[in-house]
Amino acid sequence: MKLERVEDYNEMSQKAAEAIYDKIVNSDRVVLGLATGSTPEKMYGILAGMLNENSVDLSHVYTVNLDEYVGLASDHPQSYHHYMKNIFFDHVPIPPENTFIPDGAATDLDAEVKRYDRMLEEIGGVDLQLLGIGRNGHIAFNEPGTAFDSRTHVVDLAETTIKDNARFFNTIEEVPTRAISMGLDTILDAKSILLIASGEGKAAAIDGMINGVESADMPATVLQRHDDVTVLADKAAMGKL
Repeated sequence: MKLERVEDYNEMSQKAAEAIYDKIVNSDRVVLGLATGSTPEKMYGILAGMLNENSVDLSHVYTVNLDEYVGLASDHPQSYHHYMKNIFFDHVPIPPENTFIPDGAATDLDAEVKRYDRMLEEIGGVDLQLLGIGRNGHIAFNEPGTAFDSRTHVVDLAETTIKDNARFFNTIEEVPTRAISMGLDTILDAKSILLIASGEGKAAAIDGMINGVESADMPATVLQRHDDVTVLADKAAMGKL
């Protein structure tokens, strides 16, 4: 893995935006794998600003999201459909038909995960996958214990993940307990991966991902198998290295 240590969250956001911007403007066609949550939020704002200031044509850009909560309609304020529209898609001219997010409200979840995997194959795979990392080492919603050969699937969220995400809901009881997520093997299909992290709370996970033995107990260690991973993290997140 290539490690890039930056000063703080602001610099991490700027550097990540620049990396994705460069990928967009230097590609004739590009499929971006996108992540949600608090970590990439400022990056999306910076990236949107760069794209708009330079009037970049985005008709060649396709996006696929990592995950979505089960049971939330696309217009629910805490769904990742809503997050992506509010944070990024409503601010840039990516054709809506070029954007893909799992349907957490699907009546047949088994069919939905198979549909999503077919879509990923038909679109040609991900060129650059953006990832965050959970305190317990999860990537996307692949919790500890997830098989390394997993494809897109329905997951039961760990208690730590539910507690971490409760800040986005009125009460912890409102937090969904399941999600659709790209699997670990699905993520490894990406041609290149950019993992971003900020804050002391991510330091143990970053250390375990880089220095730990490959183990399903620390899902992010699967990234040790990939030959093009960049870890972009601030000093606090790399504090245990």
